[in-house]
Amino acid sequence: MTSGVITKVAGPLVIAEGMRNANMFDVVRVSRHRLIGEIIEMHGDKASIQVYEETSGLGPGEEVESTGAPLSVELGPGLIGAIYDGIQRPLNEIMRVAGNNLTRGVEVPSLDHKKKWHFVPKVKKGDKVAAGDIIGTVQETNAVVHKILVPNHAGGTVTEIKEGDFTIDDTVAVLDNSGKKENIRMATKWPVRIGRPYKKKLSPDILLTTGQRTIDTLFPIAKGGVAAVPGPFGSGKTVVQHQLAKWAAADIIVYIGCGERGNEMTDVLNEFPELKDPRTGNSLMERTVLIANTSDMPVAAREASIYTGITIAEYFRDMGYTVALMADSTSRWAEALREMSGRLEEMPGEEGYPAYLGSRLAQFYERAGRVIVNGTDNTEGALSVIGAVSPPGGDISEPVSQATLRIVKVFWGLDASLAYKRHFPAINWLTSYSLYTDQLAQWYKENASEDFMELRGRLLALLQDEAELQEIVNLVGMDALSAPDRLKLETARAIREDYLHQNAFDSVDTYTSLKKQVLMMRAILRCYDKSLEALENGANIDLLVGILVRERIGRFKYEEEANIDQEFESICAILEKEIKDVLERSED
Repeated sequence: MTSGVITKVAGPLVIAEGMRNANMFDVVRVSRHRLIGEIIEMHGDKASIQVYEETSGLGPGEEVESTGAPLSVELGPGLIGAIYDGIQRPLNEIMRVAGNNLTRGVEVPSLDHKKKWHFVPKVKKGDKVAAGDIIGTVQETNAVVHKILVPNHAGGTVTEIKEGDFTIDDTVAVLDNSGKKENIRMATKWPVRIGRPYKKKLSPDILLTTGQRTIDTLFPIAKGGVAAVPGPFGSGKTVVQHQLAKWAAADIIVYIGCGERGNEMTDVLNEFPELKDPRTGNSLMERTVLIANTSDMPVAAREASIYTGITIAEYFRDMGYTVALMADSTSRWAEALREMSGRLEEMPGEEGYPAYLGSRLAQFYERAGRVIVNGTDNTEGALSVIGAVSPPGGDISEPVSQATLRIVKVFWGLDASLAYKRHFPAINWLTSYSLYTDQLAQWYKENASEDFMELRGRLLALLQDEAELQEIVNLVGMDALSAPDRLKLETARAIREDYLHQNAFDSVDTYTSLKKQVLMMRAILRCYDKSLEALENGANIDLLVGILVRERIGRFKYEEEANIDQEFESICAILEKEIKDVLERSED
């Protein structure tokens, strides 16, 4: 074990001498307080250490001790429902040990080593297993079956395995690997900065359904995809992430609060246990892991929290689950990189951020993906990453937003003006985009409707036309528009208010199936087509704009799933009748 002596303390950066035998990214214990740190730079026997706890009161001459191991997370039963800090210390356990006044250097295990779990074998004595194979399961919560995997370095013939109640330290199986005996436990460790291996990455051509119309229809994210949600304060980033956590077609949710305000993290910690999981009717926490890192915690711990979260997410992906990771927000993480880079006296890049900001972001996002996991069964797992970005003043031309947009394939641009008008989700349909659309076209055709992409294209075209027509209206007034253009404006308003606007707190409107999305689009566009046809036959534009069926189309989103076919037929019948009435009245 290597030990050295502190020569300099600069905020979260500590420099120690005599660390010649230590390695990059080793975890160290700093001073008599035994603060947790990580070596981020080596020059001869001098080590630069980022400390994940408050460093006030430290001074030169105090001892630094290397553990000889990189920063790792403990993976095993007990992760689900847990609330961790950035370096995977359970907050509930810290509170039990230290009380409400959090003291420095608290050492608590990440998982409960005393609790017994009921292990059910999935292989038998004599079976051959490889790294990544499932040897047994533990029912962790009502919603999650925790699969115990053969560690990535192991494999061989099962010589011993039995069902029973074990702690995570007990041996549940013994493997014979060419005469070498390997004991398999339920818990394992993995270094956070190294992505967990897999066999093959698959094409992102399956939709991650979210039930949010703006996202599923206009700007979809694929399973294993990456998305960014930039937006100013108060534009609804957190509500979007809550909705995705609740409704996205994911088995496991990992939510990282990275450098967020303390009151926002408190809201998340209070709300998530109360959110009802639509799959089971129980608390959403039964398939969620929370990592809480607030803005008043030491800056360096923000970086650790991002890596801790994605390593836990990869672990569940390796079990064959679809995992959704929410990082809120990567801007705070980038601020931590800027702070540490400044302390290390590195050459700054744009706006003081380190020159390697883009590559660090890319390393994080590229760990997402839909993959064939290790093991003999060719099981498929997926990890989708949704990162919130909080640009100062909502200005997305700043370096973090721009670096993120160069990496991610989906941009949901939140707009303060839409949020101010109470239009939620406040995703701006003119600036947002998804680069997965072409790859998902076939999936939509097979799973939603033959004409889904055509309907989507028409919706976007009408919204684009509205933006251009609105400029004319602002200059010379509505009277300057022709009747077809007035009809276009009216239809675009219906798309905005009746389709894109979605109430997260309404029991029906909070989630919309793809089938219902198709019928809603058809209802709006059929009304537009029939009205346009009537205009060509001499109908009065004022009478067309005032037809009562428009209100019925607007209320369609509040219709229960069981009644949508019947309601759509009813809307079509009323539309035919009212258009006919308008034509007759126009002739009079």
